[in-house]
Amino acid sequence: MTRIRILAATLLLFAAFGATAAPATAAQQTTTLMAIRAAHHPDYDRVVFEFAGPLPAQRDVGYVPELIGDPSGLPVPVVGDAILQVRMASASGHDENGNVTYGPTRRTYPLPNVIQVVNSGDFEGVLTFGIGLARQTTVNTFTLTNPSRVVVDISTPFRTVPVDVHFLDLNRFEPGIEPYTRAVSRPVIPPATARGALQRLFAGPTQEELAQRLRFVNSDATGFTNLSISNGIARVRLTGGCSSHGSTFTIAGEIFPTLKQFSSVRWVKIYDPAGNTEQPTGQTDSIPECLEP
Repeated sequence: MTRIRILAATLLLFAAFGATAAPATAAQQTTTLMAIRAAHHPDYDRVVFEFAGPLPAQRDVGYVPELIGDPSGLPVPVVGDAILQVRMASASGHDENGNVTYGPTRRTYPLPNVIQVVNSGDFEGVLTFGIGLARQTTVNTFTLTNPSRVVVDISTPFRTVPVDVHFLDLNRFEPGIEPYTRAVSRPVIPPATARGALQRLFAGPTQEELAQRLRFVNSDATGFTNLSISNGIARVRLTGGCSSHGSTFTIAGEIFPTLKQFSSVRWVKIYDPAGNTEQPTGQTDSIPECLEP
């Protein structure tokens, strides 16, 4: 009788732990992000997150006022007038050695609405991205399989016009061949074309343009504000920081040609974050002292 009771107790114990072990393992299975792609289609921009393994168990997509890093809790910069947050769990963007599996964690796209896709978290099975947009519009999210993909379609119910954005070209700068910048085309929403051009400038080059050795020299600035154009003078104030770091080329070399492509702009005055510039009055170009080499 004692042996029968011991056997029965052992079977009950096995059943209790065995019943929960399999579901817990399945629930904790983490899929790995392998690629991010973005492209324009008629009436919408599409962003695709592709995984090796099953689809993320949870997928939350929605607009947020600010992109917050996980687990730091600090704001993560992303260029755009609207921020779409994509949160996926159980999902990871790194391998067992901590190496990123999907490529650059911050990338720029020359699309009508999608400006940037920026990682803001890869912690404890939760993977988060912010999509910086030119305008907040309707969003449609769905999934595909073979391979597993989370698809985010962002509508583009507006007209765009092409503008030039000037980035430093290392192929010209290093041998000292002027001009040091090269123009690339970006779509922006009229009538605020000058503001749209500066916004795309601060987003930086695309991956293809980086491979061609184009760079955005930000001189520690994280953005801009107070852009105004009157009497042929464009005035723009930098945000974040401002320093030339002793270089003969600064962000001014990109802002000047980017703004002067517009017929309404003959001169450009750049102000530091405190609102200072060398020549605040008069019909001349002007930079703050922090941008001098």
